[in-house]
Amino acid sequence: MPVLSIQSHVAYGYVGNAAAVFPMQRLGIEVWPVHTVLYSNHKGYGDWDGVDMSIEAVASVLRGIEARGVLSKCEAVLTGFIGVPELTALIVETVAKVRAANPKAFYCCDPVMGDEVPGLYVSSELPDLIRTRLIPIADIVTPNQFELNQLTGMNPTTLEEALKAADTLLDMGPRMVLLTSLKRAETEPNSVEMLLVTRSDAWLVATPLFDFAEPPNGSGDMTASLFTAHFLKTGDPATALAATTASIFAVFEATHRANSREITMIEAQDALVHPSRAFAVEKVR
Repeated sequence: MPVLSIQSHVAYGYVGNAAAVFPMQRLGIEVWPVHTVLYSNHKGYGDWDGVDMSIEAVASVLRGIEARGVLSKCEAVLTGFIGVPELTALIVETVAKVRAANPKAFYCCDPVMGDEVPGLYVSSELPDLIRTRLIPIADIVTPNQFELNQLTGMNPTTLEEALKAADTLLDMGPRMVLLTSLKRAETEPNSVEMLLVTRSDAWLVATPLFDFAEPPNGSGDMTASLFTAHFLKTGDPATALAATTASIFAVFEATHRANSREITMIEAQDALVHPSRAFAVEKVR
């Protein structure tokens, strides 16, 4: 079940494809990674080196994959951190080609643009391009709470408001919204929630919130990749949410135990596939 993963890459640390490719592979999914940027490390360190890939560089890699005649085998497209805003048009073109070759393929858009801290960390024109170009063609969108606010202009503080914000995003075109981090008035102080919303159903799941001195980056990237993999394998949204939650918690439990600034993905790889703890998924609509 190959996945075409178009997003950033770092040499040191785990964000973008560095956080997304291995978990999917470890779950038995073949991945074709295409990098939109090549950085030394993620921006959470405050400084980095490397380059944003040009449109032509990314397009040439995609053309080479297409030339192999394998797009009909592609089961999903996953996008994350984009870099050059104009790449959004290339992503639209690529998703169309994959769907033409395999009508069953789905597109999961992780609308990477920022977080509560430090705020927006992409170019100012990118959020609108994601909203107008990528969201309408996506099957699944996986924003964090900050990104949901940016995309919808809403700032949910209750479950009802979060459902309305997710519905607003669904009205733009997707059939599924996975809110990867939800903190609301009703959330337990030491917990964090994920909310999965379709046009007819919604599910909520909560896990303990770890107290990191410096929270590791890449959790959203890993979550989007895990949900893509589990949904490919199960075809059921609630089952995929439960499996994703268990996997991501197992990795973060190991990361916290190691007191690591980076996700301890390699050390926790067995727990990622066979997590020891499960979390109840509550149907809330």
